[in-house]
Amino acid sequence: MVYIISPITPKDAQEISTWTYDPPYDLYSMSSEDIPGYLRIEFRYHVVQDENIDLVGYCCFGVDARVPGGDYTRGEPEILDLGIGMRPDLTGKGFGKDFVKEILAFAYQAFHPSTFRVTIAAFNQRSLRTFQGLGFKETHQFTRDLVKINFVQLERPVGNNISNNTL
Repeated sequence: MVYIISPITPKDAQEISTWTYDPPYDLYSMSSEDIPGYLRIEFRYHVVQDENIDLVGYCCFGVDARVPGGDYTRGEPEILDLGIGMRPDLTGKGFGKDFVKEILAFAYQAFHPSTFRVTIAAFNQRSLRTFQGLGFKETHQFTRDLVKINFVQLERPVGNNISNNTL
């Protein structure tokens, strides 16, 4: 599948706010109350579309990709935090690795970090396997007190020849 990544629009944000995930992934469901956050420039939200320009997911970079309670003592420009979401009906179908590879290649070209960092709910084994399969290693675990959910932080150095074909 070919992916196209571009800045989010209000229409995209509205569509994403309607996505609902089945438990336990419902943690990732958002609502129309979240729309203003998607559109804040400093959160750097982008949409991921397929070759037919259908919305298949989204990503964000930097501060909005962080989960409160994590270890963020190191940050940009050295480390770029990533947040991703795939349309619920596409999850668990084997698209994750290519989806993430495309986002990583885009993020490298746009922000030039030396390391990527992602924070994932510990129960989300699908996402953890995807990122670990792309060379991410666990660096930190924590529990977010507000929701009593365990999270795992993983990092991956960028290296010299990153592209969507060499990840």
